Amino acid sequence: MKASVFHEHGGPEVLKYTDAPEPTLRSNDVLVRVKACALNHLDLWVRRGLPNVPIPLPHIPGSDIVGEIAKIGADVTTIRVGQKTALAPLVSCGKCPACITGLDNYCRQATNLGYMIDGGCAEFVRAPEVNCLPYPENLKWEEAAAIPLVFQTAWHMLITRAELQSGEDVLILGAGSGVGSAAIQIAKFFGARVIATAGSDEKLAKAKALGADHLVNHKAQKIRDEVRRITNKRGVDVVFEHVGTATWEDSLASLAPAGRLVTCGATTGYDAKVDLRFLFSRQLSLLGSYMGTKSELHNVMKLVAAGKLKPVVDRVFPLAEAAAAHAYLESGSQFGKVVLSVETSRFHEFP
Repeated sequence: MKASVFHEHGGPEVLKYTDAPEPTLRSNDVLVRVKACALNHLDLWVRRGLPNVPIPLPHIPGSDIVGEIAKIGADVTTIRVGQKTALAPLVSCGKCPACITGLDNYCRQATNLGYMIDGGCAEFVRAPEVNCLPYPENLKWEEAAAIPLVFQTAWHMLITRAELQSGEDVLILGAGSGVGSAAIQIAKFFGARVIATAGSDEKLAKAKALGADHLVNHKAQKIRDEVRRITNKRGVDVVFEHVGTATWEDSLASLAPAGRLVTCGATTGYDAKVDLRFLFSRQLSLLGSYMGTKSELHNVMKLVAAGKLKPVVDRVFPLAEAAAAHAYLESGSQFGKVVLSVETSRFHEFP
């Protein structure tokens, strides 16, 4: 099969479009003929190399995958050849106490497709049967690929961890990112008032079109000052944080008393500091969040199929131009998701 593979860590240029062996199936696996695979910042970090994380080389990245079932293992009973599917990115053991109780994102052996195991930047990918989700028939391949990881992550952050309530104020950092654009929609679906940040007026206009109530250009305005102005000095109930050290102080300063900050990432750095006096005197909550459960992702996919949540696709690149797609995502120019199409032979902006 053809695949986008890297044999060493480095910049986008280490990605090579080349021949790779087709995955072999185990009894509970399916082989998916990939139609589209969306990129995430995880793909950039895996390609660059992560400290103390021995990514098996050569490696095929890609966590957000949609396609058709090409083959099934001997013990597969719920999936048929030819069926369209979206894949849940998180692969867990299925046997530990966390998995048995439905908390598969707490599994100590869990990984993502495209992280410690090969992913979907290829013509075929292997995945467990339990990772196959119903395909949202109202979406094109490229749109469906833009759903799983970011919507699952945003749902787990806002609804499960931060317990967002109708009528609350939420500050969403990085509205132009895949997870930020998903978070705006989820927060509005649950009746919150959304303050969204981005680095350009063009991105802010798109955030407003998704439902954001108030907009902050973080390159021209001070986030904490704008939040105080918008909330009449009260602050927000929830901060949706995934940027890291670049926004950390503003994020904490934007919280109302008893506010909750939930974070899933550290794109600009991880060495954040907290004044404990501020933390306990204002009775704040700092919440970590990682991925989400399969049950949460099934909820997301139902709402997507019903048209309540919609993917945001910025640009589509052919699989053969994965290096260019990585470089574009690294530039931070996108609003929403960058997607690789296995069928398309040319780059295009998504309508």
